[in-house]
Amino acid sequence: MAVKKFEEVCDILDRHGREASRLIPVLQEVQKIYGYLPQEVLTFVATSLSLPPARVFGVATFYAHFNLEPKGRYVFRLCDGTACHVKGSEDILDALREKLGLSDEKDTTSDLMFTVETVSCLGACGLAPVMTVNDKVYGQVTPQRAVEVIDEILNQAEEDDNEK
Repeated sequence: MAVKKFEEVCDILDRHGREASRLIPVLQEVQKIYGYLPQEVLTFVATSLSLPPARVFGVATFYAHFNLEPKGRYVFRLCDGTACHVKGSEDILDALREKLGLSDEKDTTSDLMFTVETVSCLGACGLAPVMTVNDKVYGQVTPQRAVEVIDEILNQAEEDDNEK
């Protein structure tokens, strides 16, 4: 655990009075620092709140908004609800995975640039098939368009690197 991040975790715990009843807000703030909840941090939080580590891990795995693995800088969420599925979301998922070298077992690229996830519903059935990249919504997506979005992100990252 990097010292600076460790100090931030200690500050979070102190702000919440090291109260076990504040576990969820503590975990939410800790996740903002790391982008996910590392195992050693969960254990430290458990000890600091006088809770069994299994209870903290149980809470972290129960709620879908907590991540136990690092996510990519760009998180693609592909809807696989009924409307999107019928309109070809599986083909889009296959195209994204092929372009990024991902699979069912591996949803984040090794360089932590991209994560591809499926979700049950994004609530935009009229745009089916739909995906989001971070907070940006893409509607009526095709496999080709999904790959183009990746290429656009990569091109922008390259331009940003060249400007430095």
